[in-house]
Amino acid sequence: MTHHAPRHQARILPLRPPATEPDDGREPLWRQVVGGVLRRERLAQERTLKDVADAARISMPYLSEVERGLKEASSEVLAAAAQALGLRLADLLVLVHGEIVRLGAGGRTTVVSSVTELSSARSRTGSRSGHGHGHGAGSGSGPGDVRLAA
Repeated sequence: MTHHAPRHQARILPLRPPATEPDDGREPLWRQVVGGVLRRERLAQERTLKDVADAARISMPYLSEVERGLKEASSEVLAAAAQALGLRLADLLVLVHGEIVRLGAGGRTTVVSSVTELSSARSRTGSRSGHGHGHGAGSGSGPGDVRLAA
């Protein structure tokens, strides 16, 4: 008795392309990259959307939209979400920058892709993490520190 493959097999098609991958060669949208980084960090920590939203004091539906790149979050919301994940806003910016560089280089560039790698990179260069020490953006001077100029 021979087995024949079914004539019609169901195919799974994505509803939309991943939020952080530009599909037509254009630069990725900031909100998509930021959202992708936030989601990746949350999942890496094995935390639920509700847990992070509660810790950040923002609504779970809103955080979900931010993670999916559908909402342009304010700096206050981004800082709250970053802090809920154990990051400084500067850390989030470094991760987003690396992702934008990676996407712009067609994936050829190795970048810092998680909080763990960011921490490892900082410890190798002797930078202080500044977590919980009141260091704001622009207060450090070590490698990897982000300085914002007015």
